Amino acid sequence: MNAVDQSARDAGDGGTTRSRPGGPAALGPPRSLEAKLLRRLLAHLGHPPIEFVLWNGERVDAAPPGTEIVGRLRIADRGTLYGLISDPQVRFGDAWSEGRIEIEGDLVQVIEAVFRSVRHAGEQGSGLRRLAGSLHRPRRNTLAGSRENIHAHYDIGNDFYALWLGETMAYTCAYYPTPEATLDEAQFAKMHHVCRKLWLRPGETVVEAGCGWGALALHMARHYGVKVRAFNISHEQIVFARERARREGLASQVEYIEDDYRNIRGRYDAFVSVGMLEHVGTEHYAGLGRVAAECLPSHGRGLIHSIGRNRPGRLHPWIEKRIFPGAYPPSLAEMSEIFEPQELSVLDVENLRLHYARTLAHWQALFEANVGRVRTMFDEKFVRMWRLYLAGSIASFTTGGLQLFQVVFAPQDNNDIPWTRAHLYEPSG
Repeated sequence: MNAVDQSARDAGDGGTTRSRPGGPAALGPPRSLEAKLLRRLLAHLGHPPIEFVLWNGERVDAAPPGTEIVGRLRIADRGTLYGLISDPQVRFGDAWSEGRIEIEGDLVQVIEAVFRSVRHAGEQGSGLRRLAGSLHRPRRNTLAGSRENIHAHYDIGNDFYALWLGETMAYTCAYYPTPEATLDEAQFAKMHHVCRKLWLRPGETVVEAGCGWGALALHMARHYGVKVRAFNISHEQIVFARERARREGLASQVEYIEDDYRNIRGRYDAFVSVGMLEHVGTEHYAGLGRVAAECLPSHGRGLIHSIGRNRPGRLHPWIEKRIFPGAYPPSLAEMSEIFEPQELSVLDVENLRLHYARTLAHWQALFEANVGRVRTMFDEKFVRMWRLYLAGSIASFTTGGLQLFQVVFAPQDNNDIPWTRAHLYEPSG
């Protein structure tokens, strides 16, 4: 385990993995009604290897005999427990954020254990997911809704994100040529990886749908000699990106446009979108496909980089409600609705799931290193919310609940494409 992995693992409330002989019988049968209800909830969660401690000192765990316990979860009061029982997927995150639930042990490891248990719970676990789906409807990504959703997450302060995203301010999965690469090295490698997949050549034009704080557009202009028009509806990010381009002498090559991707017009040699599809919504995939197809001439190329799933399923309800409103990670089958109606040919698909887990571990290490400043900017509840978000995201990628897809595509009659993948692994320029 390297230093980044250890930092991510240490982000809980302390403690270590524990083992104890025997299973539930070692603690005795639950005595109170609350303990019995909690035991029933744990059965629906697949008997995770976690010990629960109630406000009255009563201990409950439903793990099979001989199971290694990975952590201890303390519940502050009866109301917190009943909230957890009624809506575990959202109420757990809220109670944690408010300090009414504490975890002793490795936060990432505890969440991983729960995710694996729920996955193996079969129909019972599916029932909990269906209940969460009926209780919590994701926000929609209409033109107005998208602006509200993006503002709620990305416009909370450039200074906050600068504390933990690294030099590039890239808020998307990095690419680690070696496990030892630093965050900044991996983000630069990711941008080169994207540019090579697009087979960019000097003098070409690129349109970017969703540009974040502008790093990729600047990278394409600086290292590949292209001109870029980058669209984004986050005002804070656009202001930051324009100033960055001016400061780095690239304002004549990169134009940042504060507008929705649906309003992209013109023809370009390449279309790229890194980290935006999660905010589009499946009902708008056909429209995104039309935009991409209309942008690209017969020799054009495109790339979409997105968090995804192995099969259709919503983002975790607490993340969607409290952190990423309107977000949805698609399956590859759902992503095909972008390409197939427009007869866009899929040329390459790569899954960088474990690269995102490592990226998140780096972000979490920086977040924890600057947690005092984050607390000053916001408050303790915000710190705990984002600590849980980062830890839960790491666990989602390490357990396979989330994937990271890069899909390369082109108009169907484009034969001017690389013959092999050799160009992807040449030394960076």
